[in-house]
Amino acid sequence: MKSIISSCIIMLTVLQIAAQEKQEIFFADPTIYVHNGKYYLTGTGGGKGKPGFSVLESTDLKSWASPAGTKGPAYMILSKGDQAYGTDGFWAPQIFKANNTYYLAYTASEQTALAQSSSLLGPYRQKEAVPIDGSAKNIDPFVFKDDDGKYYLYHVRFNKGNYLWVAEFNLKEGKIKPETLKKCFDQTESWEATPNFESVPIMEGPTVFKLKNKYYLFYSANHFKNIDYSVGYAISDSPYGPWTKQKDSPIIHHSVTGENGSGHGDLFKGLDGELYYVYHVHFDSGQVSPRRTRIVPVVKQWDAQASIYKFSVKRGQVIVPVLK
Repeated sequence: MKSIISSCIIMLTVLQIAAQEKQEIFFADPTIYVHNGKYYLTGTGGGKGKPGFSVLESTDLKSWASPAGTKGPAYMILSKGDQAYGTDGFWAPQIFKANNTYYLAYTASEQTALAQSSSLLGPYRQKEAVPIDGSAKNIDPFVFKDDDGKYYLYHVRFNKGNYLWVAEFNLKEGKIKPETLKKCFDQTESWEATPNFESVPIMEGPTVFKLKNKYYLFYSANHFKNIDYSVGYAISDSPYGPWTKQKDSPIIHHSVTGENGSGHGDLFKGLDGELYYVYHVHFDSGQVSPRRTRIVPVVKQWDAQASIYKFSVKRGQVIVPVLK
């Protein structure tokens, strides 16, 4: 009798775990765009096997569904072959708006690309299906607009490792200005290269914003398979650097979040006016993929002595987004 009860308890636990995993969201390299009282989530994967990018909608960051008025479990805003660059490796998207046009910066076939739409929900298309800069492999785009109206493309380029670079960006033409291309920094900190998974230097997943004339660059370091994949930040007086890495980094790490491989996401302001960081984690302690999506509240605190903002996250308040 005890064995029957034990078996039933085990079976119930397995079913509960399976149900939870079906409800959870599996976007890696996620980003969230906030518009008209709603959140829009996209990222790497989540397209039910379709190469490209799908999007989910929420009002509370916890419960998500396909956007209102759409059909199917995966509403695609860009798909392979639909007037868009790339045949595989659709990674790390970013949605932003400029001059009444919505843009989707993304990676495909180890190149950055830029598509556009008149609607937030797409479809996003290119006039010509070409990469932003075909002169070399580059991934993980983040387009930043400065106060003077200039745009900059932060991204990753390869040279015996993954390094962050920046260049002024001509949004109208969808091209960088090659003469402005500059490397952000090298691997210098111990947290950026831990021995849990040895690899070439890797720094990726940039997000940049400006506060009180200072530029803040959030980035991830270590190989994504490393349990120590995590997020730190650096500060500069210029969009080109030099960047000062902050000693309180990493601010997102498995020791903080409780889950391995916590990194590569995006910072955004919630409907409540608070800051949040959306990111991915390993599937579990023994398996990397498919990576699960997480959201954590961010604390911004002014350091009067250093005249900069310091950042941390609220431990114990990680949000596990699920499908309705």
